Amino acid sequence: MSCSLQRGGEKQFIMSVTRIVLTTHSKCEVIVMVDQLPNLGREIEMLSEMGLTDIEDLFSDIPADVRFSGALPLPPPQSEEEIIRDARRLLGANVDMGSRVSFLGGGLYRNYVPASVFQLVTRGEFLTAYTPYQPEVSQGMLQAMWEFQTLISELVGLPIANLSLYDGSTAAAEALTCAVRVHTRKASQPNIVYVSCLTPPDKLSVMENYCQGAEIEIKFLSHHDDGTLDMEGLKEATGSCGVYLEQPNPLGVLDEGLTKVKEIIGQNTALIVGVQPISLGMVEAPGHYGADIVVGEGQPLGSPVTAGGPIYGIFACTKPYLRLMPGRIVGRSIDVDGKEAYCLTLSTREQHIRRHRATSNICTNETLIALMGAMHMALLGPDGLHDLAYRNAAACQKAKEILGATQGVSLVHDTSHFNEFAIRVPGTAASCLEYLDQSGIIGGFDLNRWYSDATNQILVTTTDQTSLQDIQTLSAHLTLWANHQEVEA
Repeated sequence: MSCSLQRGGEKQFIMSVTRIVLTTHSKCEVIVMVDQLPNLGREIEMLSEMGLTDIEDLFSDIPADVRFSGALPLPPPQSEEEIIRDARRLLGANVDMGSRVSFLGGGLYRNYVPASVFQLVTRGEFLTAYTPYQPEVSQGMLQAMWEFQTLISELVGLPIANLSLYDGSTAAAEALTCAVRVHTRKASQPNIVYVSCLTPPDKLSVMENYCQGAEIEIKFLSHHDDGTLDMEGLKEATGSCGVYLEQPNPLGVLDEGLTKVKEIIGQNTALIVGVQPISLGMVEAPGHYGADIVVGEGQPLGSPVTAGGPIYGIFACTKPYLRLMPGRIVGRSIDVDGKEAYCLTLSTREQHIRRHRATSNICTNETLIALMGAMHMALLGPDGLHDLAYRNAAACQKAKEILGATQGVSLVHDTSHFNEFAIRVPGTAASCLEYLDQSGIIGGFDLNRWYSDATNQILVTTTDQTSLQDIQTLSAHLTLWANHQEVEA
């Protein structure tokens, strides 16, 4: 038995596969999976309209040596409902960070985001079919964007902030190219930038991709064993186009020496500082110690860790960089009626201006996610941000005290930290983390994935969501693992 739809004298079958036949009295009912694709089965008709006879003709201009031949390693075709069922089954195997004791960080952080942020951001005024790459749809939306810029400007201590970038890595890469555009004509080291050697390789790869096409050379700055910047080596960067450093650095170290960097490199070299925005509730804003450009991953403000979903980057600068910075800026003005009005005053994408004048060729905007950050900052206020920063710092200090006293564990850097710090374990970090995972604990990040000489080092991250019990649980299981290592030895 089949169900059919009469159209143009030709039967178009819309039911895909009969699954179960149920007989109730004399009535026969067919339970089926329905394919929701409107043009299914019309391939020949569509090919005919193009003057083609089969699918092979459609791809005939693709050289044979780059075409894949043979069967794809995939299961048989499925209906939409079957695909959704399989997807849910696979997704059910995922473990979200909030469901287990977790000390994983390394760039993205599990801070609490108030429920009101998620409620407000679902309002229809903020949504279009093109979110989160939000267009400038109304005065209200433009005002919200302007307020985001104002909050970021106040947070980092610089007069100008754009409307967001894709993420922290692209923000850092854009800062390097921006610095070269501004300084290279007068630099004694033209088209050269210096970057901390501790910069994580995933972020560094984005920087290298940006710089390679622009013929910018990246050189590296060394650090001492305690994680602080080598100030003597920094002198080599004088006369270059820019210097990129992070505060706190990728190992969580708070380096007081960064406040003296601008004095050493001079006014003709851009000081670019990458920040963890929550830390600015208690750490001096980079704009107050000479930073020309401040970038960072905005995710801790307003956005949960989304497992590959959208986040947003921060980019702020001083006036000399305004005309050559990437992204968009919303400005506030007065209209013909004397009322406040908001408008897009800077847009540097090649889709908006002539390509040769563009400073970026990507969609340099994550407005919906940035708007969540603005909501979070507005809800916190200065006092709330201060309290949140101290909660993070207190959790970090407590974890250092407990883990530093744990059998077999030692701290890599005995200095000030924010959010995270590195520990040494008596064995490989990979085997330790595997043991902890089997015990239901996400123990941190294997630093050997960043640095080749860190086979026994783990980056432990704490946030406002880390409890004393979590830290004690990690310590107890590290002790068990260390004892097991001794027995095996």
